Amino acid sequence: MVVRVAGRSSAWARWCALSVLLAAGGCLAPCAAGAASGSGAPGDVPWPVPEPGTYRPPVDAPVVDPFRAPAQRWSAGNRGLEYGTRAGDRVRAVGGGTVVFAGAVAGRLAVTVRHPDGRRSSLTGLSVVLVRAGDRVAQGTLVGLALPSLHLGVREGDRYVDPALLFVGARRAARLVPVRHFPATDPVA
Repeated sequence: MVVRVAGRSSAWARWCALSVLLAAGGCLAPCAAGAASGSGAPGDVPWPVPEPGTYRPPVDAPVVDPFRAPAQRWSAGNRGLEYGTRAGDRVRAVGGGTVVFAGAVAGRLAVTVRHPDGRRSSLTGLSVVLVRAGDRVAQGTLVGLALPSLHLGVREGDRYVDPALLFVGARRAARLVPVRHFPATDPVA
């Protein structure tokens, strides 16, 4: 199935976006959940670190805007990776799973895949969609063609995670933590 959106009014695009968000639980749920849970409470980890090595990048293009976790769930940030694609670049599924959405959101074409581990990957900024909801895809399956900018977002439940940490060969930054306190010693004294 090929879906194209052209010449539609902005009101139509807003109506479609709202319909999709309400039907799929969209990004309204995490915003409301974050506000209701008081995010920042002890034990509430807003940006979990996923296991690396299970997914592959959707395109062979540079990341021009990396994941930037917002200070609060409803604050500004980049909840995924923005790729510097060229119009017509092939876009592939980052992992195997079932297509749960394929169509327009706010006038932009998108594809969302639910993976066996429960994560959902969404690719937004497509000129053509080549799959439809219900299709099963393998990692690397061609799902569409890119516009000059492609966004990849990955969610675990209602939380966005850094997709780069999921890629095969991903490296995590080391985090040093104190083990115990040692008193300062002055050998000259």
